[in-house]
Amino acid sequence: MATLQLIFNGDLVQEYYLDKDTFSLGRKSDNDVVIDNLAVSGHHAKVLTILNDSFIEDLNSTNGTYVNGTLIQKQPLKNNDLIKIGKHELKYINEAATSDDQFEKTMIIMPDAAGMPESEGNAELDQSVNKIASEIASSDAHKNKAALKAKVKLLNGVNVGKELELTKVLTTLGKPGLQVAAITRRPTGYFLIHVDGGDNAGRPKVDGTEIGVSAHPLSNGCVIEVASVKMEFILEH
Repeated sequence: MATLQLIFNGDLVQEYYLDKDTFSLGRKSDNDVVIDNLAVSGHHAKVLTILNDSFIEDLNSTNGTYVNGTLIQKQPLKNNDLIKIGKHELKYINEAATSDDQFEKTMIIMPDAAGMPESEGNAELDQSVNKIASEIASSDAHKNKAALKAKVKLLNGVNVGKELELTKVLTTLGKPGLQVAAITRRPTGYFLIHVDGGDNAGRPKVDGTEIGVSAHPLSNGCVIEVASVKMEFILEH
């Protein structure tokens, strides 16, 4: 499991296991990693983890977030990367992380656009979809879940009534810059993850309730709402 080592003046302060999908970093006490320093914003940055790969995103902080000395907005993380927030550093430890410098681009499906076209998303939203797919396929074979198939049915917008088969391990939905979510297929079923979106957009909803920072399990017949588009999740048997 990936970890973050919080370092101050060269000394290890604490180590955190990235045991959930989203980890928040900042000065306020409601963060997963609390950094009590005036140079750190209340909610400074977050780390999103999908299986073995993690990404860091600056949350419009006052003094910025740096990875290996470079100011970043969104950045895939590699083993031994050094994140600097204020006067503190966080070392990312994950020997299983993707090491290739070339990452696949996320394709975002916009279900409220005519024909549901795919557009290029931010390449830093996920790493190596093929790698994730092979890992889950291997896991599925051992856990007998490979037969699980699903689709979503559009309930509003210009494509109302149309269906989208979830053929990929990671299907990304929404509007870049407004709200983006991902449906992931795992050995235990399908889950919805909040990937990106401004504060005003909030998080995606399932059955009318915003999901939290962790992956939200999806059940047959539940209604997902992403970027004001509603869709029914349907498990096929």
